[in-house]
Amino acid sequence: MRIRLIAALLAAGFAAPAAANDMAAVLAEMKRLAERVEALEKHNRELEKSLDSQRISEKEPELVTRLKAVEFQTLAMQKQARQIESLEGITVGASLTGVAQKVGAGHTASGAEEARANYRGDISVTLPGGEMGNAEGKIFAHFRFGQGTGLGLRPTYTSGANTTAFQTSAGSDDSFGILAQAWYQLKLPLMDDGIKANAREHLHLTAGKIDPFVFFDQNGAADDESAKFMNNAFVHNPLLDSGGDIRADAYGFAPGAIVKYENLRQKGSEWALSLGAFGSGPGANFSGSLAHPFVISQAETNVHLNYLPGTYRAYLWRNGRGRGATYDRIERKHAGIGFSADQKISDELTLFGRYGHQIKGKVRFDRALTVGAELAGSPWGRAADSLGLALGALRTSADFRRDSLAIDADADGNADFGYQASGSEKQLELYYRYKLNSRVELTPDFQLIRQPGGNAAAPTVKVFGLRAKVGF
Repeated sequence: MRIRLIAALLAAGFAAPAAANDMAAVLAEMKRLAERVEALEKHNRELEKSLDSQRISEKEPELVTRLKAVEFQTLAMQKQARQIESLEGITVGASLTGVAQKVGAGHTASGAEEARANYRGDISVTLPGGEMGNAEGKIFAHFRFGQGTGLGLRPTYTSGANTTAFQTSAGSDDSFGILAQAWYQLKLPLMDDGIKANAREHLHLTAGKIDPFVFFDQNGAADDESAKFMNNAFVHNPLLDSGGDIRADAYGFAPGAIVKYENLRQKGSEWALSLGAFGSGPGANFSGSLAHPFVISQAETNVHLNYLPGTYRAYLWRNGRGRGATYDRIERKHAGIGFSADQKISDELTLFGRYGHQIKGKVRFDRALTVGAELAGSPWGRAADSLGLALGALRTSADFRRDSLAIDADADGNADFGYQASGSEKQLELYYRYKLNSRVELTPDFQLIRQPGGNAAAPTVKVFGLRAKVGF
């Protein structure tokens, strides 16, 4: 018993120093942990203080700098996403076209050689117009500005060798623009199965201030004077435009409404029917009644010949106020029919043609035929370039041939023409459009006008020009 007690006491004596050593180690570790926790808390306080500010400083911890950079990038991406969402469906187009032309002294109204320059700017904006059930709306606005009226040629049927010329009635020293177009269009799908995406037939309802040639008498090779032919006889149907049967305002626009049915069931053979009514004469510039409007209907279809696309259009028009096209200044009802076609016959070559036939009204010319071609520059390694050639003939009407000897306008109310109109005016235009880069085009242009105004005794008009266009 005594021996066991002595052994226990000895063991306790040897264990006491060991326990004391362990306790010291524990205390030292606790102290280190406390110091580490305090350092972490201090670091957290610095992080919180740095994160409270949106500014990035070189004195801040690296982690804070990285967090802020990521946050700023995220916010920037969210801002861009919101901007893209707000701009979705909005399209903007703009172009600036300048033209310089020269003509000899024997071909101008002044009898002197003329060299003239002009410019025209066009800005268009298309906006989403909201939805009405399955119908989708679109808002379109077009602004135009410019200076210069172009050459003053002797009397012709073409109405001008430079359709790009634009100047407001305020004169050449006041270069401000006009609201050319502003219209709203509603597209209604005609559905068989109730699924909007499957609709292959649509109704388009359009109303506002409109360029009628945007919706009627279109042509894929000859309807843009800023890029293709400039002679007015080749831009639109001469009876409607040069002849004045459309009788829009001084700049070619008018208030109106259009309904169009479009059938897209058979790919490559799509077709459409359109009917439009527009203000005419004083109704076109909002200064008079909208009674007796200009009314036009059109049927069009797409055709593929040897897998190459083409579009063919036929239209009929009637104008209750035909005075704009009447040479004796007496207002009469006018009516006519027209055709417009463009057809690719190869990957590079497109042919076009237009025909107009007056069926009612007294006009200077009652038949118009224009034909031509546009050849892309692929064969000579300039695929973006194109070469255009057009020929036209405007036949003098029997009424005008009979009445064109009238003189003394003040006495009898007839125009004083001063010559016998006996033949058909004939036109030729040749251009080469050189694509300088993706935004700039240069186009040398040459025109001939034989028997201008149907005057067989008048010399042939020769016009040399250069057009430059910048656009996107």
